[in-house]
Amino acid sequence: MRIRFSVLTSWLTPLAILLPTLATLAQTPRLPAQAPGLEPAPLQTRQLARDRPPVDTAHIFSLQDLAELVFANHPVVKQAALLSEDARSQVQQARGNFDPKIGSGFDRKIFGGTDYYNNWANELKVPIWPGGIDLKVGYDRMVGTYVNPEYRTPLKGLAIAGLSVPLGQGLLIDARRSTLRQAKLMVNAAEADQVKQINEVWLEAAQAYWTWYYTYQQMLLIQEGVELAETRFQGTSRRAQLGDQAPIDSVEAQITVQDRLVQFEQLQVEQQNANLLLSNYLWNKDGQPAELPAYAVPQLPTLRTIDSLAFEELQDFAANRHPTLLKLDAKIRQLGIEERYRRELLKPTINVSGYLLSRGDFYRPEVPGYYDFGRDNYKVGVDFAFPLFLRKERGKLWQTRIKVQDANLEQQNSRRMIANQVSAKYNGLKAYERQLAVQEQTIVNQRILLQAELQKFELGESTIFLINARESKLIELRLKQESMRANYEKSLAELYYYAGTRTLGRDE
Repeated sequence: MRIRFSVLTSWLTPLAILLPTLATLAQTPRLPAQAPGLEPAPLQTRQLARDRPPVDTAHIFSLQDLAELVFANHPVVKQAALLSEDARSQVQQARGNFDPKIGSGFDRKIFGGTDYYNNWANELKVPIWPGGIDLKVGYDRMVGTYVNPEYRTPLKGLAIAGLSVPLGQGLLIDARRSTLRQAKLMVNAAEADQVKQINEVWLEAAQAYWTWYYTYQQMLLIQEGVELAETRFQGTSRRAQLGDQAPIDSVEAQITVQDRLVQFEQLQVEQQNANLLLSNYLWNKDGQPAELPAYAVPQLPTLRTIDSLAFEELQDFAANRHPTLLKLDAKIRQLGIEERYRRELLKPTINVSGYLLSRGDFYRPEVPGYYDFGRDNYKVGVDFAFPLFLRKERGKLWQTRIKVQDANLEQQNSRRMIANQVSAKYNGLKAYERQLAVQEQTIVNQRILLQAELQKFELGESTIFLINARESKLIELRLKQESMRANYEKSLAELYYYAGTRTLGRDE
């Protein structure tokens, strides 16, 4: 019994001495000694960077750079400018109806030694804007044996000066004034249509820009993921060689590298296509297509927030200055002028003309006074016409009133749709703001999980599979974040477009 106790005591004493040492080793595990010729194996791989390192600003192709090129050189923008020019040309054509007109005609017949007639008629007609009045000045010389006595003039000719005034149809408005007033309104409609077309081009260009930004960020993130996976694969291979890790883990790490390499190759193609899409909106000052430089990189999203005050300003702009509504307003006013003209055609035609007459050489002092301009030398006339049923005129008026009603209904519908589209895009922006805030916190938490998983792996409590899963999830969250940023900027551009502008606070 004594012998057994002494033996037990001899075993317990060395064990009590070794326990503290074993506890220390359990808390701080150490890797096996490095094999000759091998570099130190990394204990951890770095996480995805929170922010991108700054790039050379000379390589940044900003949204403002795109705007300057689009508005200055894009063919559709230049084509839209022609709309206003075309409308102004129509105004000039309509003004041509009020141009003074000069005319002259000469006819003479001599046969068998007889002067049958010698007719020379000259006229200067000047339309006057108010009342559809025409001022007429002329000189006629109609002499000969067989000239109708009604038209015969003295040998020195006959000078005429007078007016033609409509007392019925055409007094308040006529075809000339109606055409000119409508042409002037066409300028407003053309300018509104021009703004709308330019806004459409800019919206497409902005969406292409942010698509380019997203594909660029995707490529960077996956490229970084490839580098991380490659670093982990190299580290895992070294540990396997040291005997600290199972060789199968290096296969797991290599599969991750290969999978991300495939993604990277696909994204390179998408990036090239995005470059081509954006290049559609790049033109130089000579009208030649330009290409996006290979070194160009997009700017970071500004993520400009739209507060309630700015939203009210956009709503007011959309309700009062939207190009679609301005164009419809010009159309309604045009139809109003047309309706007024059609009502004028329901009146009878009554034209009164009066002309003073004088001998053609009235400027000579020896001409007798009774041949000079005066109240005793005149010519007057009255024209009257009136369709008995007015079916054509009433039909045209009816049709014009239908067009007015149709334009008013279209304007009401467009106003409602525009207001709802602006509100919908604003709601979408606010939703993106909330989602981006949540996504940012989610990414922070995912980074913490990845860091913890890496630390557990170094302690031998995790696997390559779990690290890859954590890291892939972080990459997925970052890709989603960049997608939401790009979509936020696209939605902001759409908000401005549906409000009828390109940027807040600009008079388009």
